[in-house]
Amino acid sequence: MKVLGVSGSPIKNSNTDRALKAVLDATGYETEFVKLTDCTVAPCRACLGCVKTNQCVIKDDGIELAEKAKAADALIIAGFTPYSTIDSRTKAFIERLYPLRHTHGFMAGKPGGAVITSSVPQGNDMLPPACQMGINAIQFYMMEEGMNFVGAVHIQGNVPCVTCGLGDKCKMTGITMLYGPDATVDSVGIKSFEEQPVAVDAAKELGCKVAEALETK
Repeated sequence: MKVLGVSGSPIKNSNTDRALKAVLDATGYETEFVKLTDCTVAPCRACLGCVKTNQCVIKDDGIELAEKAKAADALIIAGFTPYSTIDSRTKAFIERLYPLRHTHGFMAGKPGGAVITSSVPQGNDMLPPACQMGINAIQFYMMEEGMNFVGAVHIQGNVPCVTCGLGDKCKMTGITMLYGPDATVDSVGIKSFEEQPVAVDAAKELGCKVAEALETK
């Protein structure tokens, strides 16, 4: 059995990456971690050139990644939520799995899960439900392919304004938008996956759920 984990985060060794790796480690199975910034993956062209061959006509890394997903026994997709939806790299990867659908349904029945990092705090009705929208993008893909979606992990991420150097001066700063008018770079600080016990436990739980699903598959 092999579990494939794919991260759309562009940041080296990011919260998203580390959380995904924690999920993979908790499965107890052979795993492979893929960082999409190491790949070239164009979005689907909706040309239907893949119908007869189950392989995309776009000659880039998307073909190999689809083959990895096809060969894997489970798939965990990790991304983040710029502008309150799933990031473009992760979305492009999901779109490029479309060729696996035709006639055979190569992903059907496989366990899957989501890891989402979002800088938008949850539970504030005045802010968009960014984390849930990111999870939905992955969960609904898996649902439509007949996969067994077993769960998701949410990590509280970092709004870029915390590290851009202008977070306390820019009139468009996301710091006050997300954390209130008195929030500052120092008061918000840097959010780390390892310092979020709920997220760490959720990552381990998701890994265990994937393992259980594989055992009963």
